[in-house]
Amino acid sequence: MRTYTTLRAAIAGATLLAVGCGGAAFAQDVTLEYWVYSDFAQGDALALQQEFIKEFADAHPGVKINITGKGDDDLTAGQVAGAASGNVPDVFMNAQHIGAQLVEVGALANIYDKFMALPEDVRNQFDKDALDTCMPKPDELYCLPYTGFGSLLFRNLTVLEKAGVDTTTPPATWDEWFAQMQKVKEAGMYAIPDETLVFNSIGEIYATSGNSDTWGFNWDNRTTRIDEATMTKVLQKFVDMVPLNTGTSRNDQATKDLFISNQLAFHTIGPWVNPTYAEAAKTSGLKYDFVLIPGDTAGKTGGVRSYEIVGVAPGPNEDVAFEFASFITEKTQMARWAKLLSRYNANAAAMADPEVSALPLIKVSVEAAHGAMNLAAPYFVDSVPSCYNSTVIDYASATSDGEYTPAEGAKEMIAELNDCLAN
Repeated sequence: MRTYTTLRAAIAGATLLAVGCGGAAFAQDVTLEYWVYSDFAQGDALALQQEFIKEFADAHPGVKINITGKGDDDLTAGQVAGAASGNVPDVFMNAQHIGAQLVEVGALANIYDKFMALPEDVRNQFDKDALDTCMPKPDELYCLPYTGFGSLLFRNLTVLEKAGVDTTTPPATWDEWFAQMQKVKEAGMYAIPDETLVFNSIGEIYATSGNSDTWGFNWDNRTTRIDEATMTKVLQKFVDMVPLNTGTSRNDQATKDLFISNQLAFHTIGPWVNPTYAEAAKTSGLKYDFVLIPGDTAGKTGGVRSYEIVGVAPGPNEDVAFEFASFITEKTQMARWAKLLSRYNANAAAMADPEVSALPLIKVSVEAAHGAMNLAAPYFVDSVPSCYNSTVIDYASATSDGEYTPAEGAKEMIAELNDCLAN
């Protein structure tokens, strides 16, 4: 969505603001449309985003930026529809696993040359692994990694204490964790949400046994990487958890309500739920903490990791849109973001800032991200058919309901996933 497209001067200083040296002037007013996730467009997060926008606009006379928050599905649908109609937002967020789809429809520009024109110390600020996920080929870069997450295990300490669980030491292995879940159930409370209802929570439990090498896609022959023996073991875990779970998904408001009202012990999810629980701690005395999701053996962790990305639309506003994208992902802004919200992000230099790394949620999130499994890698290679995630969910749920044995469910799931990818 570009209300003006002609620049007053060549954007020779495209990288200047990113390194703190000022910006460029424009012949006609340029209005950039900036789309973000809904939680970036409310409360403290919106206030800080508006500060970023004002600082950028002050350094770039003639540039105006409209920020719009959208839900996950609306964000993708709007970008895909915008690409078809030539009306894509100039700079926007989305999840990295949506990236290939956005490239295919023409919503994302290849920003490799612009990125390489940035000073080396700015380029080196990014987490290398996260940056690599945006590069399907050596000379193609379709995004800047932005915020991100590694799954955490939120623990309701009141529930655990009522169940006779020692909360001073988090469970180190799956067996220890499962034993605690059983104690919680025996005490008359819920242990965990139904982990089979959402693709991400299935991935979080799969990672307790598997890893990135046995998850995701073999795009060369269009088959799933899921390992049958590992998935059999994971499906057995889902069967074992049936008597212990809430029947709600990790994303349901009911799950958070059960946690806040001291009826649920564990909640596997990203750090975005922490503001809700922190507020409950103030208003209702909720006692909770967050630890790594234990794996099958001590030292192995479960959970998934992923990043939100910032992309730039191709077109006349591409240069200034990239300049804004590089500004908001630069260390100074990312450190401010992390200090305000205690949210992990892909700027490794910001994460290493002593004031940032000392924050408890950041510290655990960095450990979680490094030990977790990639959610849907490799990225930006090809679009993932919609049947893929639904197939994983369907077989996990059906197996936990007793429709298949774990071995049958794993075998049938993998066969259907390969058909899904092949077609």
